[in-house]
Amino acid sequence: MDDWVTEMDFRPRPTPDRPLLGLTILVVEDSRFASEAMRLLCLRSGARIRRADCIGSAERHLNVYRPSVAIVDLGLPDGSGLDLIAEMHALRPRVPILLGTSGADRDVAEREARAAGADGFLPKPLESLAEFQAAIIAHLPESLRPKGPRLVTGGAVEPDLIAFREDLTHAMDLLTLDDPPMGYLRQFLLGVARTAHDGGLEDRATDLNRGLSGSDHRALRLYLSQRIQGLPLAI
Repeated sequence: MDDWVTEMDFRPRPTPDRPLLGLTILVVEDSRFASEAMRLLCLRSGARIRRADCIGSAERHLNVYRPSVAIVDLGLPDGSGLDLIAEMHALRPRVPILLGTSGADRDVAEREARAAGADGFLPKPLESLAEFQAAIIAHLPESLRPKGPRLVTGGAVEPDLIAFREDLTHAMDLLTLDDPPMGYLRQFLLGVARTAHDGGLEDRATDLNRGLSGSDHRALRLYLSQRIQGLPLAI
């Protein structure tokens, strides 16, 4: 509580329509599409967002400042988000609110995140403004919660499809490597597919549980290429 009071003394106070005003949220997320969804959720809630796309980048952020909230994807390109959660949990002073997120099996992912030290878990897709705000407000001291009834408008956010295109292009690039990181790629594509409500992509990501032959790689690249062609180009 004392840490919160010190941190919030000179920051804006939350309001019913901007209940996360005054908070800085560090989002550790390698998917551009999921990260864009998080940006919109933070913007509409009044929070300041800082983004990192890997463990190394997150650690550089933590060397400079302490966020009010950290939301960590469990599948990151340079290691497990569970290790980063455990690292943040051990910090003194600790990150006040620490949440895990993943597009993988919710029960397993949530159990692992909490075991690593997370206060809570946000399953993908992350798009409900009410659920996002509630997950953070639940861990705020009573004195820092917005007073009075909280009206939530614009129930779900819709990230720009250009970010979805960039994620699929990244997956294509990984598949061209001599030894593609299939375990990481599966987690990445599952998260992207569930954020985008793309059932076809989710089915193909699930198939990555088994070993893929060269022809399977080519078929997956062809599918991704076809999906990319139907999406808008970056401006």
